[in-house]
Amino acid sequence: MTNQQILEGNWNEIKGKLRQKWGQLTDQDLPQICGDADQIIGIIQRKTGETREVIERYLQEVSGSAASAIGMAAETVCGYAQHASETVQHTAKQAAGQVRAGYNEAERFVRDRPGESLLVCFGVGLITGVVIALSLRSR
Repeated sequence: MTNQQILEGNWNEIKGKLRQKWGQLTDQDLPQICGDADQIIGIIQRKTGETREVIERYLQEVSGSAASAIGMAAETVCGYAQHASETVQHTAKQAAGQVRAGYNEAERFVRDRPGESLLVCFGVGLITGVVIALSLRSR
């Protein structure tokens, strides 16, 4: 039996193929069905005289090709997601390397020039304190 979910998920594509195969089917017949396999088979049997087996085989064929297209699309999306993930990981490693290099440079500066480093920290702290005090006073 044809998979109900595949019929429902790909109904517009399948509907077009059914009208191509059986020209007696009208737009009024197919939109009412909306993927119900038993209804599809019943209407096609009444309109065309085809056997249930022939109709089921064709629906399997049509829904299989639709499922195959969906599967290929899903694989493509997974491929893009994998590539994006690898790119993000690579960029994160580069950023971590740059942060590590900056930290090592700052550590070397402090080790080589401890007096200057202390004055820089004192100046930054003083400026930060003045900015905070002025912002609190203006409220």
